[in-house]
Amino acid sequence: MGDVKQANRLAALPIISVEPFLNPGGHPGKLSTAAALHAACSQYGFFYLDISSYVDRSEPEELTRLAREFFALPQEEKDRISLSQEDGARGYQRLKENVTNGKADNHEGIDFYRPVDKPDKTKPVWGENQWPAVPGFKEKYEAWVEKMKKLGMIVIEAMATGLGMSPDEWVQLRNQVDESFWVMRVIGYPPLPNDYDGFSCGAHRDYGCLTFLYADPTPGALQVYINQPGLVIETDSGLPPEHAVEEEGCWINADPIPGCVVCNIGEMWEVWSNGLYKSTLHRVVHRGSNYRVSIPFFFEPNFDAHVEPLPAALRMQEEDRKIRGITEPAKMYQPVVYGDFLLKKVGSNFDTGKGRYDAD
Repeated sequence: MGDVKQANRLAALPIISVEPFLNPGGHPGKLSTAAALHAACSQYGFFYLDISSYVDRSEPEELTRLAREFFALPQEEKDRISLSQEDGARGYQRLKENVTNGKADNHEGIDFYRPVDKPDKTKPVWGENQWPAVPGFKEKYEAWVEKMKKLGMIVIEAMATGLGMSPDEWVQLRNQVDESFWVMRVIGYPPLPNDYDGFSCGAHRDYGCLTFLYADPTPGALQVYINQPGLVIETDSGLPPEHAVEEEGCWINADPIPGCVVCNIGEMWEVWSNGLYKSTLHRVVHRGSNYRVSIPFFFEPNFDAHVEPLPAALRMQEEDRKIRGITEPAKMYQPVVYGDFLLKKVGSNFDTGKGRYDAD
């Protein structure tokens, strides 16, 4: 037990302010912010992003109120915007309809994606978003989408600085995300029954670029698996089978902090960084008495983005290998077209019953 407590103390997630990157031009804090992001992505893959100077706290609180109004509706009302009415990806999912690691998740939610040209609901993710009839819902959430898209570009630029990218390299990366195929979820979590064979949301890694999570003040729900080799090994870790042997560490709580969103990187950043940054396992275990609401926004690459290791990341790795006297070549991550990767993940969740977050 003492080892677990020590791990939690050592693994407190950092808090990083975006303020230095909010305004064009020079700012004395830009380099230190970029360095902090690099360290957080290298060590944890998770951190708190202080956006108090970017977003008024009342905005996401209002989004939460609107979400509660929707989730409190009769089931037949919510089912009117069911996934089955559209492309199998955009719309409402009932409680336990989402699957992770072969087990039904104890949450309900609504999924929204970037609007597309010539929508066709017979194609996965290529339909139209379905908005609840709750007054003000669509307008308030669309405004949030615009703010999170801008935040995504801000954080990507800061990460490019942290990686030591040249101006030309930054332009090339920006061109891979400037039409982000974003995803937004609005999720409702009833309390998890003690005898439930599963989780509120099972352990998974996000597969995109950056996740910005706003959640209501409920503590002890979101948990992040921090790899601490030699410090503690959890025998009942709740890890997916493919990770249970290779990971040593512990789960820590990532409780909400006022004025912050929880940010984590997805698998596309693993590819871009050639493994310098890791997409970290996380889960939700909500055993409190309240109905929890969370609103994750996934800032993703462009649908047609060709994601491959960035030269700046390879330079950084090579420099580190020289310092450590390593001569054999580094393992290279394989390039991927983001849209193909997304369709493989999302399509499997609804066509075969395999979870969108499950390993291939």
